[in-house]
Amino acid sequence: MNKISIIIPTLNEANNIVSLLQYLVDYSVQENISEIIVVDGGSTDQSFQLATSFSEKNENTFVVSSKKGRAKQMNLGSLKATGNILYFLHADSIPPKNFDAYIINEIEKENFAGCFKMKFDHQHWWLRLASWLTHFSWRACRGGDQSQFITKNLFEEIGGYDEQFTIYEDNILINELYKRKQFTVIQHWLTTSARLYREKGIWNLQYHFWTIYVKKWMGASADDLYTYYKKHIAA
Repeated sequence: MNKISIIIPTLNEANNIVSLLQYLVDYSVQENISEIIVVDGGSTDQSFQLATSFSEKNENTFVVSSKKGRAKQMNLGSLKATGNILYFLHADSIPPKNFDAYIINEIEKENFAGCFKMKFDHQHWWLRLASWLTHFSWRACRGGDQSQFITKNLFEEIGGYDEQFTIYEDNILINELYKRKQFTVIQHWLTTSARLYREKGIWNLQYHFWTIYVKKWMGASADDLYTYYKKHIAA
């Protein structure tokens, strides 16, 4: 029987984590879910405590501590997972209702990895266009905010997330899946937060994201990408 392990990397997500966990419990079928694993990368807010409190009331939810870095956190979560399907989900992204059934349906059709199409919680025309483009299968339209389902066997065959990358780790895995022609986009909407666009400015942030994409295409190292990210986005 196909079972999903949901893995959520967190770092200072106190405003989102409890509502997300409750949503995942409310809008999935218990028999489809092996466990929900929150992997905290050293939050300085109440993320860890809030997730732990939730887990104490929900027996299939677990919280573990990890070194900081989404690749490290998600790889650790995969090691703890008991399901044959891994579902990596950012803490500020909300999958569609019945997401578990949609994922399992793709696995049963032998589509062993993929994501949902994605929309931002913002009405700016550019973000609406960017959202609409995610329903295509083009690799350039992919990113970790869309979430990632993948069989555990395929994930292990690839070697998991590349822990050299502090950022862009999602795209590295996605590139490997596209090389294998093993990626599908489920045509149901996931909603993700545009909070960083609100904070940094839509065109400013989009410019820096494009720059990181081009830098990687031109051969920039993981350290080079992170240095640029720290200077222009994280600062």
